[in-house]
Formats: sequence, C-alpha cells, structure tokens
Amino acid sequence: MSGSRFPVGRLPDEALLSGLAIGDPELAVIFVRRFQHRVIGVAMAVTRDPQLAEDVAQQTFERAWRHAQIYDPRRGSVMTWLTTIAHNLAVDAVRARRTEPMAPEDLEELLGVVTETPERWALADEASAQLRAALARLPREQARALMMAGVYGMTARQVADAERIPVGTAKTRIRAAMAKMRAVVASPKRGDHVQ
Repeated sequence: MSGSRFPVGRLPDEALLSGLAIGDPELAVIFVRRFQHRVIGVAMAVTRDPQLAEDVAQQTFERAWRHAQIYDPRRGSVMTWLTTIAHNLAVDAVRARRTEPMAPEDLEELLGVVTETPERWALADEASAQLRAALARLPREQARALMMAGVYGMTARQVADAERIPVGTAKTRIRAAMAKMRAVVASPKRGDHVQ
C-alpha cells in the first residue's frame, strides 16, 4: 500500500473494507481499530452485558469479513452497515438468552431505549434516524405491538394476550405499524428522484 495516495491509517472506510475482504492483515487491523469502539458501543447499548457485547463485536467483524463483498455504498456508509450488523447480532443474542417473553409493562422502557439512548448516537445515520422517528410517531399501542412481534418474536396471539385485546386487533396494530415503517424505508431520499 506504500504507493497509495493516502497514508494507511487515513484510507477511506471502503478501502479498509476491501482490504479486510481480501485478507490483508494490516488493513484488517486498521479496520477493526477504526470501528471497534462504535461496534462495542452498539452491542453494549443493546445487551447491557460487557462479555456478551464483546462476543457480539467479534461476531460483527467476522460477519463483515465474510460478507464484505456484498457491501453496497449506495445503501449507506461502512459505519452504518457495520453498526447495523452489530445491532442485529446484539438483538439476536439478547433474544437467545431470554428464556421468557418480556413483560409488556417493560416495553415502555424499551421504546425509550430505541428512541433516546447512547445507541441512538452509535447508530446515528440517516436510515436509523428515520426509523426511530417513524417508531416514535406511531401510536403507542401500535409501537408496542410492533416491538413485541418484531423484536421479541411474539405471535399475534401472544401480543393479544399480553395487551388483553382481541387477536384481530393485535394483528391490525402490527400490520398498521409495519405498513407505516415500510413507507418510511421505501420513501425516496431527497435528491434521489428524477424529475
């Protein structure tokens, strides 16, 4: 890399990811050092367990190495891609450790975590900001139903039982919330459309 325009430590994130993909040990170390604090921060915000957060961080970098070739810069920065991997792995790790469903009364705190915590700063990118804002704008009962179904994997029947509502109402809340969230994800970004 001595002939490159950039000193190795100042290479763009995409170049470091490419180096990771081809197995360049120097670039792999720089890649991990550049992103490790952010990745562990995301994992800690979700898991609240230092050991589990370290495991999630390691899995995140392994997954980034294995899937570097599918990274698409049009869908977000390397940081966004990597923190999304970390977040998803952390949620899966928490889910796997949970032996019983979360009490519905604890969902209010979880909804607060999704919208206002250090995780917000760790995932501070346009896409996640849009999703958090959309989640915050949902009626509370739809947000709760979506979190129970989407994050905790509860069925509509379990949501209905937890919320003490008919199954049809639970399904309607989940569907309505998903439709609103999909609209946010599907809406074109400013400047992306052609007039």
